[in-house]
Amino acid sequence: MATITYYFSTISPYTYLAGTRLEEIAAKHGAEIVYKPLDIMGLFARTGGTAPKDRHVSRQEYRAQELVRQAKKLGMDFNLKPAHWPTNMAPSSYAFIAAQNAGGGDLGALAHGFTRACWVEEKDIAQDDVIRACLSAAGFDPGLADSGLLVGAETYARNLDEAVEAGAFGAPFYITEDGARFWGQDRLEDLDAHLAGEL
Repeated sequence: MATITYYFSTISPYTYLAGTRLEEIAAKHGAEIVYKPLDIMGLFARTGGTAPKDRHVSRQEYRAQELVRQAKKLGMDFNLKPAHWPTNMAPSSYAFIAAQNAGGGDLGALAHGFTRACWVEEKDIAQDDVIRACLSAAGFDPGLADSGLLVGAETYARNLDEAVEAGAFGAPFYITEDGARFWGQDRLEDLDAHLAGEL
């Protein structure tokens, strides 16, 4: 079975725009997804990137146009200036890791649920009630929001280290077991073609 290691951030707008297309591609090719939520700001700092607020105005303006264009192209709801962004991504990431370890639900739906809550539903994904609602909607025990915090913190930090070592520098970032790297939701088509042996 092919494996796709998926580095993502629960507050990334581009992770939101990826939707659940990765899960559809993985199912098509019989591939397993290894989910790795991480600190995207930490990843930027360690790989030469810059936080959005610190980018040159021309880059900020382009990002604003591109996000709206991509959302429209994909037919997805999107709020360019959500009420709760940026926010602390650690609590939702820890909850995701707890759900990953517990099993029994849909991890793809959970990842998308967190990003949708931020970028569409005007919710603060650092808040316990929002995290619990996302867990429940994806088929997980909402009590996972309060469990495994130490393991979550350790795994979250390790995911960042692994991402840097593997060559990831943004989110979403996909790496296949043969080392092929794909950065951004707009490269999912290329990932699909690669898994099909066409690229």
